[in-house]
Amino acid sequence: MFERDTQVSAALVLAQAATEPNLNKGLAMIGYGLGAIGPGVGVGLIFAAVINGTARQPEAEGKLRGIAFSTFVLTEVLALIGLVLYFIASAA
Repeated sequence: MFERDTQVSAALVLAQAATEPNLNKGLAMIGYGLGAIGPGVGVGLIFAAVINGTARQPEAEGKLRGIAFSTFVLTEVLALIGLVLYFIASAA
């Protein structure tokens, strides 16, 4: 008798959980969108500085390009961390 009651109540809990909307995915998507703004602006500033520096001192182009790509990679890692956190938050 009690076993059947617990099975029915467990089924009801699962059915209610399936019908409730999961707001976590939407909030995670908005959070990642806002988090991607920072690396986007950062990449723009990095390459704007490289263009500006190359225009002022053309012989330093190789050195500036190396610095630019290393900082570009560091900036994009922030965006990738945000993407991983988005998937973790939306899966929960």
